Amino acid sequence: VQLQASGGGLVQAGGSLTLSCTASGFSFSDLAVGWFRQAPGLEREAISCISRNSGPTTYGDSVKGRFTMFTDGSKKTWYLQMNNLKSEDTATYYCAARAGRLCFEDTKYFGLWGQGTLVTVSS
Repeated sequence: VQLQASGGGLVQAGGSLTLSCTASGFSFSDLAVGWFRQAPGLEREAISCISRNSGPTTYGDSVKGRFTMFTDGSKKTWYLQMNNLKSEDTATYYCAARAGRLCFEDTKYFGLWGQGTLVTVSS
């Protein structure tokens, strides 16, 4: 049972990145997957989530309109498209999964976490 996040890197402000989260080793019939991020010294915060019950839910006014989560269910991969990146988006980005059909903003509801991928935005 594993989640693997990838796609982070160094990008200039205003640029774009697409992160990927690939799941393996478990059933996907009822699974909610979320993207979170954690900047140094700050708490981990929710960005977006997709579940079987709903399309992507985006959290946080700071990323709405710039970040989009989507999935290719057949490939068991979830993506986070990030556009118009800003220096304040610099953080380690994590994908996480929970069994069930509901998304939650609180990290405590997600039991499986990927290793994180670092995104650095230079101004």
